[in-house]
Amino acid sequence: MQLKGWQRTSLIDFPGHIATVLFTGGCNFRCPMCHNADLVLHSEALPSIPAAQVMAHLEQRAGMITGVVITGGEPTLQPDLADFISQLKHSNDGLAIKLDTNGYRPDVLAALMDEGLVDYVAMDVKAPPEKYAQLAGCERHRFDVTRIQRSINLILESGRPYELRTTVVPDLLTASDIEAVARWIDGAETYILQQFRAQGILDPTLAEITPYTTAELEAMAERARRWIPTVKLRGA
Repeated sequence: MQLKGWQRTSLIDFPGHIATVLFTGGCNFRCPMCHNADLVLHSEALPSIPAAQVMAHLEQRAGMITGVVITGGEPTLQPDLADFISQLKHSNDGLAIKLDTNGYRPDVLAALMDEGLVDYVAMDVKAPPEKYAQLAGCERHRFDVTRIQRSINLILESGRPYELRTTVVPDLLTASDIEAVARWIDGAETYILQQFRAQGILDPTLAEITPYTTAELEAMAERARRWIPTVKLRGA
């Protein structure tokens, strides 16, 4: 596992759990609004964190830390992800795993679910299908949005707790786009709109953009509620 970042204790990243958060290096997207640019672009230059160190930390805090969040970067690119999660679960009985993913590797997600290795999945839904490649920072003619659709379906049909969320970037996403995403993921119980923050982003040209106001985001949420029962704002 390429573990390139570690927040030892978090009270907010995994609902219902005191968690430790692990950041993997590398990503198959180049989202302009990504706030983990170093993990995406320069992960090889970041120091690696030994998995044994993480295991020792969790064993020392067994019973206090009840969850592990694996985020990135994009964790599903790690070839030994399933083995690593298995090791986590076997070393600390009852430990819950939350996976953050961009959803572009649905076969990996399906395998992890089938093996009972993930307890909660959080997926970024970047944009409506016609804008997805742009918001993912990928070449449109090579981007397969059906992979995203499959991951959404897997999550909604899994019976597991989940989170679907969109970072709302002015100039890139409009109120109509947000409603289109909500219509696309119709069947979800909850949808989260995240405020855009310009700190540490991958595309520095976005740094001068003024985020949407809370009132503007709430108006978008109201439109999305035509399709999703619960739409929440985060960071606004």
